[in-house]
Formats: sequence, C-alpha cells, structure tokens
Amino acid sequence: MLPSTDDAGVFAPGSALTSDDGRELVVASSKPYRDRGLLIRFDGINDRIGAERLRGLQLTIDRADRSELGPDEFWDEDLVGRRALAPDGSELGIVAEVVHGPGQDRLAIDTGVGDPVLVPFVAAIVGEPADDGTIVIDAPEGLFP
Repeated sequence: MLPSTDDAGVFAPGSALTSDDGRELVVASSKPYRDRGLLIRFDGINDRIGAERLRGLQLTIDRADRSELGPDEFWDEDLVGRRALAPDGSELGIVAEVVHGPGQDRLAIDTGVGDPVLVPFVAAIVGEPADDGTIVIDAPEGLFP
C-alpha cells in the first residue's frame, strides 16, 4: 500500500479504515515496505486470497479522526468538483482530480473538451478555494485550450 498521508497513527493497530466499497477494516499490524510503502495486516484478512480482494481499493479514515491541516493544505475531496475560474471570472472547467506526483501535485481540470488539463498546484497559479465552490487558476498562456 502506498499511503497518501504522513500521519503514521492512521495505520496503528486498532485503527479503523473504510474502503471505497464500504467495508470497515481494522488494522492488526503495519510495517514499512521498501521506499515508502506499507505492509498492513487487517483483522479477519488471514490469507492471500483475502488480501488480494483488497487490491486497488482506496482506504480512508473518518473525517473527524483526521489530523489538522497546515496552512495551504487541502483534502482532495474539498477540491474535486470545484468550478475552476480564470482571474477574469471566465469558466475554465471543473476540478476532476488531484494528481499526486513525487515532485509536485497537479489539479486535473475537465474542460469538457479532450483530456483534462493538468495544472501545477502551486500558489503562483492556483488561488485559495473560495466558499462559493470555486477556485481561481491564473494559468500560464497556452495551458488551456
């Protein structure tokens, strides 16, 4: 498993995680694996077949159990679905996904035409999410069709 959190407590024995298919999984044990992955054993998953059934699932914790975010940090689900606007207020598209990369995260903006536009998620380009469900993107010329 490749975690998308640096909060090791999420994977402590006894921690409950919810899979995107709705199952609650309780951590029995976890340990580092290779460069940045984890080997996690869950209560009730005692063989390879059971473990393979978990392959590809996204695991989350209850929002109330999450650690506090620092300045300029956001939860992916608080960004996905927002209307992306240019500084002049014109519509660019919808945030379809947050793409996490080793050097930089990007916002995938669905413009309704072709593949999503990948926008570097940096303060010089992407503004703070607004309370009205929008986010302003001051994109370099030529990034959007």
